Amino acid sequence: MNTNKNNVLDLPDFSEQVQVRLEKVQKMRELGMNPFKNGFNPSFTAQQIHQLYSEKIPEHSRDVNATQSKDQLDTTLIEVSVAGRIMAIRDFGKGGFLQLQDRTGRIQIYVSKAELGEKKYEDYKKFVDIGDVIYVAGKVFRTKTNELTVAVAQFEFLTKALRPLPEKFHGLSDIELRYRNRSLDLMMNQDVKKVFQMRSQLITFIRNYFNEREFLEVETPMMHSVVGGAAAKPFKTHHNALDIDLYMRIAPELHLKRLVVGGFERVYEINRLFRNEGISIKHNPEFTSIEFYWAYATYEDLIALTQDLISKAVQLMHGCYSLVYQGKEINFTPPWQRLKVVEAVSKYSGFNDISQMKNRKILQEYLDQKNIAYDPKITTGGLLMSIFDAEVEPVLIQPTFITHYPTDVSPLSRRNEKDPDFVDRFELFANSWELANAFSELNDPIDQRQRFVLQAQAKARGDEEACDVDEEFLNALEYGLPPTAGEGIGIDRLLMLLTDSPSIRDVILFPLLRPSK
Repeated sequence: MNTNKNNVLDLPDFSEQVQVRLEKVQKMRELGMNPFKNGFNPSFTAQQIHQLYSEKIPEHSRDVNATQSKDQLDTTLIEVSVAGRIMAIRDFGKGGFLQLQDRTGRIQIYVSKAELGEKKYEDYKKFVDIGDVIYVAGKVFRTKTNELTVAVAQFEFLTKALRPLPEKFHGLSDIELRYRNRSLDLMMNQDVKKVFQMRSQLITFIRNYFNEREFLEVETPMMHSVVGGAAAKPFKTHHNALDIDLYMRIAPELHLKRLVVGGFERVYEINRLFRNEGISIKHNPEFTSIEFYWAYATYEDLIALTQDLISKAVQLMHGCYSLVYQGKEINFTPPWQRLKVVEAVSKYSGFNDISQMKNRKILQEYLDQKNIAYDPKITTGGLLMSIFDAEVEPVLIQPTFITHYPTDVSPLSRRNEKDPDFVDRFELFANSWELANAFSELNDPIDQRQRFVLQAQAKARGDEEACDVDEEFLNALEYGLPPTAGEGIGIDRLLMLLTDSPSIRDVILFPLLRPSK
C-alpha cells in the first residue's frame, strides 16, 4: 500500500492508480482548478442528441482533423451541451474521442487542441481519466465512420473519479460483488440499469391501474405493536420513549381493513414488508408488495382483476402475453388454469383420493411414506398443504389459480358457505412461485376472535409464524366490515419473471447481504 503523507485524501486499500488520481486532484487545486464543480446544467441528454439530430446532421458533415481551427467548423451545425461519465478514451495526440455516458445512454465526443485551445487542451490531457464526470459544449457532426459526435468547444471537469472503473466488471463471476457495489453495477452494466427502469415502469403501471379503478393509495404503519396480517416471523425492535416492543410489519392487512371499516371502500398500498426468514433466490427479508382491499367484492372478482392486471403487465413489457423465463416459456394469455387445493393435490401428487384429504392419520402416513418433512403438531389442513408444497407447487409452471384453502391455515379468510372446512381464497402460481394471495375477507368478529385465539395458542406452543390477538382490529371489526375481498401481489417476484432475472437480488437495488469482512 502506498502511504504518501502529502495526499489530500486518504482512501483505504487504494492502488497505485488511485494514488495517481489523488495527486492529480492535488495538482488541479494548486493550479486553481476545482476538481468537484457545481452549477453546470446540460441542455441535452445523449439520447436526445441521437433522436433529434440523427437525421438533421448529414453524413460526413465534417472530416475530423486535429489541425483544423474553430473557424473552419461548419457554422450550420447545431450546438449542444451534455454531461456524464467518461467510459472510454481514444487518444490521437492532438485530438481524441471519448464515450460519454449519462442516464439515457452514450454519445461520442471529440476533443482537440484546435477546438479547445492549447491551454484547455493541455489541462484536459494532463488530468482526464476514465470515470471522470464532465460537462462539454460544442457542435454536433458526423465522423468519417458516420458516428454522431459532439465537437467540444468547452470542457469542464465536474467530478474527478478517484477510483478507476474495472475493465471487466460486467463479466464478474462473483455476482455478490456486483450486489455489494451496485453503483458500479449500474454504471458498467446497461442490462442491469434496464431491469430497474422496468421496475419503475411496472410500479407506475400498477399504480395507474388501481387509480383508474378509483382505489385510494394510502400509507399504513411500518412498526406494529402486535404481530398480524400473515403467517411469518417478524423482526423485533424496541421503542425507548414508550418502553414497548414493536415489530416491523409482516403485512399491512389489518390496518387496511380498518380503513375499509372507516369508509375507504377501495384502498391499496405499495410498500415494503419485513419477514425474518431465510434468504434464497426468491426470498429477501425486505421486499415490496401491493396489497389492496375492495368492498362489496369477492375473491371471484379478484381472480378476474388479477388475471387482467398481470396479463396487461406482461403485454406492456413484452408486447405479447408470453415470456421466456430461464429457458421456459410461460404463457399468460387469459383465461388461466384454475383448481381447488384438493383437485390440484389429486391431479399432481400421488395422493389422489379427495375423500381422504381431511383424514389426519392417512395424510401423515402418506407424508411419512414419501419422506416429506412436516411438523407433527401442525393442523390437518397444514398436513394437506405439506403435500401441496412438496408435490404440486413445483409443477405449476403456467399461471394457475389455486382456490379453496383449508380454513385452519387461513386465519383471516371467509369460510366457504358450502364447506366451512375450506375458505374462499386463492393463490396465483407461475414458474412454481406464489405471485399473489387473495381471499374474501372474514368479517365475522366472533369467528375472527376464535381464530386469533387459536393462533395465539399455536404461538404459545412455539410457532414463531403465528399471529397475536389484535384487539384494535377486532374492535374495528365489531363496528362492521362490509363484505370485502383483499389481495397481496409480490412485485419483486413478478418483476423477476418479466425481466428473466434468476434471483430476487437482481431486482432489488440493495438486497440484504452478510456484512463483508
